[in-house]
Amino acid sequence: MDDARSNLVGATTFTHGGDSMSSHLDYEINKELGECYLFMGELDKAEDYYTKAAANSEEQADPYMGLATIAMQRGDMAGALTHYSKAATIQESDKALAGLGLVHMNQGEHARAFDLFGRALTLNPANAVALGCIVREGYEQQRVADVIPFLRASLEATQDENTRITLAGCLLFLGDKEEARRHLSEVLDADPDNTSARELYDHIAA
Repeated sequence: MDDARSNLVGATTFTHGGDSMSSHLDYEINKELGECYLFMGELDKAEDYYTKAAANSEEQADPYMGLATIAMQRGDMAGALTHYSKAATIQESDKALAGLGLVHMNQGEHARAFDLFGRALTLNPANAVALGCIVREGYEQQRVADVIPFLRASLEATQDENTRITLAGCLLFLGDKEEARRHLSEVLDADPDNTSARELYDHIAA
Protein backbone atom coordinates (compact mmCIF):
# COMPACT_ATOMS: atom_id res chain seq x y z
CA MET A 1 0.00 0.00 0.00
CA ASP A 2 2.88 2.38 0.78
CA ASP A 3 4.37 1.78 -2.69
CA ALA A 4 1.01 2.45 -4.32
CA ARG A 5 0.63 5.64 -2.34
CA SER A 6 4.14 6.76 -3.29
CA ASN A 7 3.43 6.13 -6.96
CA LEU A 8 0.20 8.08 -6.84
CA VAL A 9 1.66 10.95 -4.89
CA GLY A 10 4.68 10.98 -7.19
CA ALA A 11 2.39 11.81 -10.08
CA THR A 12 1.96 15.31 -8.65
CA THR A 13 5.57 16.12 -9.44
CA PHE A 14 4.63 16.26 -13.13
CA THR A 15 1.96 18.89 -12.57
CA HIS A 16 2.75 22.18 -14.27
CA GLY A 17 -0.70 23.09 -15.59
CA GLY A 18 -1.91 25.27 -12.75
CA ASP A 19 -4.30 24.82 -9.86
CA SER A 20 -7.03 23.17 -11.90
CA MET A 21 -4.86 20.30 -13.06
CA SER A 22 -3.29 19.97 -9.63
CA SER A 23 -6.71 19.82 -8.00
CA HIS A 24 -7.85 17.14 -10.44
CA LEU A 25 -4.76 15.04 -9.74
CA ASP A 26 -5.26 15.47 -6.01
CA TYR A 27 -8.84 14.32 -6.43
CA GLU A 28 -7.86 11.20 -8.39
CA ILE A 29 -5.10 10.31 -5.95
CA ASN A 30 -7.28 10.72 -2.87
CA LYS A 31 -10.20 8.85 -4.44
CA GLU A 32 -7.98 5.94 -5.46
CA LEU A 33 -6.42 5.76 -2.03
CA GLY A 34 -9.87 5.85 -0.46
CA GLU A 35 -10.94 2.92 -2.64
CA CYS A 36 -7.79 0.97 -1.79
CA TYR A 37 -8.17 1.43 1.96
CA LEU A 38 -11.89 0.61 1.79
CA PHE A 39 -11.07 -2.62 -0.05
CA MET A 40 -8.55 -3.43 2.66
CA GLY A 41 -11.12 -2.75 5.38
CA GLU A 42 -9.22 0.19 6.86
CA LEU A 43 -12.26 2.40 7.24
CA ASP A 44 -10.67 5.32 9.07
CA LYS A 45 -8.00 5.80 6.41
CA ALA A 46 -10.55 5.30 3.63
CA GLU A 47 -12.79 7.93 5.20
CA ASP A 48 -9.90 10.37 5.43
CA TYR A 49 -8.99 10.06 1.75
CA TYR A 50 -12.58 10.10 0.52
CA THR A 51 -13.16 13.27 2.55
CA LYS A 52 -10.10 14.85 0.94
CA ALA A 53 -11.32 13.78 -2.51
CA ALA A 54 -14.73 15.33 -1.86
CA ALA A 55 -13.00 18.57 -0.87
CA ASN A 56 -10.89 18.46 -4.04
CA SER A 57 -13.95 18.17 -6.29
CA GLU A 58 -17.44 18.82 -4.96
CA GLU A 59 -18.96 17.92 -8.34
CA GLN A 60 -17.95 14.24 -8.20
CA ALA A 61 -20.29 11.65 -6.70
CA ASP A 62 -17.76 8.85 -6.14
CA PRO A 63 -16.25 10.12 -2.86
CA TYR A 64 -19.71 10.46 -1.34
CA MET A 65 -20.58 6.94 -2.45
CA GLY A 66 -17.42 5.75 -0.71
CA LEU A 67 -18.27 7.67 2.45
CA ALA A 68 -21.80 6.23 2.36
CA THR A 69 -20.41 2.70 2.09
CA ILE A 70 -18.19 3.33 5.11
CA ALA A 71 -21.14 4.69 7.09
CA MET A 72 -23.22 1.61 6.19
CA GLN A 73 -20.44 -0.71 7.34
CA ARG A 74 -20.31 1.16 10.64
CA GLY A 75 -24.08 0.99 11.06
CA ASP A 76 -24.33 4.77 10.79
CA MET A 77 -27.60 5.08 8.90
CA ALA A 78 -27.82 8.86 9.34
CA GLY A 79 -24.37 9.30 7.85
CA ALA A 80 -25.13 6.91 5.01
CA LEU A 81 -28.33 8.80 4.23
CA THR A 82 -26.45 12.11 4.10
CA HIS A 83 -23.74 10.80 1.79
CA TYR A 84 -26.02 8.80 -0.53
CA SER A 85 -28.30 11.85 -0.79
CA LYS A 86 -25.34 14.05 -1.72
CA ALA A 87 -24.17 11.54 -4.32
CA ALA A 88 -27.67 11.30 -5.81
CA THR A 89 -27.91 15.10 -5.96
CA ILE A 90 -24.69 15.24 -7.96
CA GLN A 91 -25.56 12.27 -10.18
CA GLU A 92 -28.77 10.28 -9.79
CA SER A 93 -27.22 6.89 -10.47
CA ASP A 94 -28.76 3.49 -9.88
CA LYS A 95 -26.13 2.78 -7.21
CA ALA A 96 -26.92 5.95 -5.27
CA LEU A 97 -30.66 5.29 -5.42
CA ALA A 98 -30.19 1.66 -4.38
CA GLY A 99 -28.05 2.85 -1.46
CA LEU A 100 -30.78 5.24 -0.37
CA GLY A 101 -33.23 2.37 -0.65
CA LEU A 102 -31.08 0.25 1.65
CA VAL A 103 -31.00 2.99 4.26
CA HIS A 104 -34.77 3.51 4.19
CA MET A 105 -35.37 -0.24 4.26
CA ASN A 106 -33.10 -0.51 7.31
CA GLN A 107 -35.06 2.30 8.98
CA GLY A 108 -38.38 0.55 8.36
CA GLU A 109 -39.53 3.02 5.69
CA HIS A 110 -40.55 0.25 3.31
CA ALA A 111 -42.75 2.15 0.86
CA ARG A 112 -40.00 4.72 0.33
CA ALA A 113 -37.44 1.95 -0.08
CA PHE A 114 -39.57 0.18 -2.69
CA ASP A 115 -39.85 3.40 -4.69
CA LEU A 116 -36.10 4.00 -4.60
CA PHE A 117 -35.26 0.44 -5.64
CA GLY A 118 -37.72 0.81 -8.50
CA ARG A 119 -36.10 4.05 -9.64
CA ALA A 120 -32.67 2.39 -9.48
CA LEU A 121 -33.90 -0.49 -11.64
CA THR A 122 -35.46 1.90 -14.13
CA LEU A 123 -31.98 3.36 -14.63
CA ASN A 124 -30.25 -0.03 -14.62
CA PRO A 125 -32.38 -3.21 -14.74
CA ALA A 126 -29.25 -5.26 -14.01
CA ASN A 127 -28.66 -3.75 -10.54
CA ALA A 128 -28.63 -6.95 -8.50
CA VAL A 129 -28.83 -5.22 -5.11
CA ALA A 130 -31.90 -3.21 -6.07
CA LEU A 131 -33.55 -6.23 -7.67
CA GLY A 132 -33.03 -8.53 -4.69
CA CYS A 133 -34.28 -5.86 -2.30
CA ILE A 134 -37.37 -4.94 -4.31
CA VAL A 135 -38.35 -8.61 -4.47
CA ARG A 136 -37.98 -8.84 -0.69
CA GLU A 137 -39.98 -5.65 -0.22
CA GLY A 138 -42.60 -6.88 -2.68
CA TYR A 139 -43.32 -9.91 -0.53
CA GLU A 140 -43.24 -7.96 2.72
CA GLN A 141 -45.54 -5.22 1.41
CA GLN A 142 -47.84 -7.58 -0.52
CA ARG A 143 -46.77 -5.90 -3.76
CA VAL A 144 -45.42 -8.93 -5.61
CA ALA A 145 -47.40 -8.01 -8.73
CA ASP A 146 -45.57 -4.66 -8.82
CA VAL A 147 -42.25 -6.49 -8.81
CA ILE A 148 -42.95 -8.53 -11.95
CA PRO A 149 -42.13 -5.75 -14.49
CA PHE A 150 -38.76 -5.17 -12.84
CA LEU A 151 -37.96 -8.87 -12.94
CA ARG A 152 -38.96 -9.09 -16.60
CA ALA A 153 -36.79 -6.10 -17.51
CA SER A 154 -33.84 -7.48 -15.57
CA LEU A 155 -34.22 -10.89 -17.18
CA GLU A 156 -34.32 -9.32 -20.63
CA ALA A 157 -31.15 -7.36 -19.84
CA THR A 158 -29.15 -10.15 -18.20
CA GLN A 159 -30.69 -13.53 -19.09
CA ASP A 160 -29.68 -14.48 -15.56
CA GLU A 161 -30.79 -17.95 -14.46
CA ASN A 162 -31.45 -16.94 -10.85
CA THR A 163 -33.56 -13.98 -11.99
CA ARG A 164 -35.64 -16.35 -14.10
CA ILE A 165 -36.18 -18.64 -11.11
CA THR A 166 -37.14 -15.67 -8.92
CA LEU A 167 -39.60 -14.51 -11.58
CA ALA A 168 -41.08 -18.01 -11.69
CA GLY A 169 -41.44 -18.01 -7.91
CA CYS A 170 -43.25 -14.66 -7.96
CA LEU A 171 -45.54 -15.83 -10.75
CA LEU A 172 -46.32 -19.00 -8.82
CA PHE A 173 -47.09 -16.91 -5.73
CA LEU A 174 -49.55 -14.91 -7.85
CA GLY A 175 -51.17 -18.08 -9.17
CA ASP A 176 -49.77 -18.02 -12.70
CA LYS A 177 -48.61 -21.62 -12.81
CA GLU A 178 -48.36 -21.87 -16.58
CA GLU A 179 -45.88 -19.04 -17.09
CA ALA A 180 -43.97 -20.10 -13.98
CA ARG A 181 -43.69 -23.60 -15.44
CA ARG A 182 -42.40 -22.24 -18.76
CA HIS A 183 -39.63 -20.30 -17.06
CA LEU A 184 -38.64 -23.23 -14.86
CA SER A 185 -38.62 -25.58 -17.84
CA GLU A 186 -36.25 -23.23 -19.64
CA VAL A 187 -33.91 -23.25 -16.65
CA LEU A 188 -34.04 -27.03 -16.31
CA ASP A 189 -33.47 -27.58 -20.03
CA ALA A 190 -30.19 -25.69 -19.70
CA ASP A 191 -29.33 -26.88 -16.18
CA PRO A 192 -31.09 -30.14 -15.21
CA ASP A 193 -29.34 -30.23 -11.83
CA ASN A 194 -30.63 -26.84 -10.68
CA THR A 195 -32.23 -27.79 -7.36
CA SER A 196 -34.10 -24.50 -6.83
CA ALA A 197 -35.79 -24.74 -10.22
CA ARG A 198 -36.50 -28.44 -9.73
CA GLU A 199 -38.15 -27.90 -6.35
CA LEU A 200 -40.43 -25.19 -7.71
CA TYR A 201 -41.26 -27.24 -10.79
CA ASP A 202 -42.13 -30.29 -8.68
CA HIS A 203 -44.28 -28.07 -6.45
CA ILE A 204 -46.32 -27.02 -9.48
CA ALA A 205 -46.67 -30.61 -10.63
CA ALA A 206 -47.76 -31.89 -7.21
